[in-house]
Amino acid sequence: MKIVVLAGGLSPERNVSLSSGSMVCQALRDRGHQVALVDLFFGMEGREGDPYQAPIPPAYQKVSPQAPDLEQVRSSRKDSSPSMIGPGVEELCREADVVYLALHGACGEDGRIQAMLDLLGVPYTGSGCLASAIAMDKDLTKRMVEQQVLTPRWETVTVTRDNLEQLLEETQLPVVVKPIASGSSIGVTVAHTREELRRGLEESVRLGGRTVLEQYIKGREIQVAVLNGKALPSIEIIPQAEFYDYENKYQPGAALEVCPAQIPQEWEQAVGQAALKVFELVGLSVYARADFIVTPDGKPYFLEINTLPGMTPTSLVPQEAAAVGISYGELCQIIVESSLQARKEGV
Repeated sequence: MKIVVLAGGLSPERNVSLSSGSMVCQALRDRGHQVALVDLFFGMEGREGDPYQAPIPPAYQKVSPQAPDLEQVRSSRKDSSPSMIGPGVEELCREADVVYLALHGACGEDGRIQAMLDLLGVPYTGSGCLASAIAMDKDLTKRMVEQQVLTPRWETVTVTRDNLEQLLEETQLPVVVKPIASGSSIGVTVAHTREELRRGLEESVRLGGRTVLEQYIKGREIQVAVLNGKALPSIEIIPQAEFYDYENKYQPGAALEVCPAQIPQEWEQAVGQAALKVFELVGLSVYARADFIVTPDGKPYFLEINTLPGMTPTSLVPQEAAAVGISYGELCQIIVESSLQARKEGV
């Protein structure tokens, strides 16, 4: 097949996406496909020759400990177009048999690229545009599932310079401060003190203001991938630092990841069933990864679900797939084939 892997873009998770895309591209090439790796934002700018034969840039393969400076990225493109889609991307996608979405975060997981590809009639990997948009919004997702899945109490606010002091005074501690539509723990703060809360709220303002203030639940961090309607073995995250932040996620050795998670069988069953229920309620397809905190009494509290989870060297879904004998290359192939079937079925 001719496959275009879209990565990069203008999301704060840009560097993670490029690493995911690099691995997916190589894995699919190793399986005999013609694969072009393309940065969504830069497109074919400055590139010559056949993109299906182009080597994978080594710089794409490592994830920096810091999130990218998006203004610097934006100013690096030669054209002054406000479009988030680089030159030649649309044309390249039109010629492909399928587009593998290795994008993360805004303009990748939020349904907009999916909607564009739907209008072009080009099949793509993962969930459809509406389900992707719902899952990207932490508030909307929790509203959809709260009657059937346990989730921490939360309120959604728009943080501004004008109301920051009021929120600082009224918010009950401890609390988790989360941008409403961001991933990779970018902008997330676990606040036990007013000073930590202030830092979290100020970061929320920088990231646009729309914020979920979520009840802090103390427990074990368990994540579960869903692949083709089945829960994979769970994985437990034990960060060396207190919080599994952006740096801990993508730097080898920064966190201990145990798969399958060493939890009682009844816990495993409960968290798997909760992940499947969220997957079904939101209307997702093909694959996703749900995040939970499991309390000492075995109750799984649902936090969020990711529709295009990472595929980097330290990512969790490939580890969970490996636990049931699915290699990285097989996983990429399954995602492609299942996604083609999902698009045919209109899901």
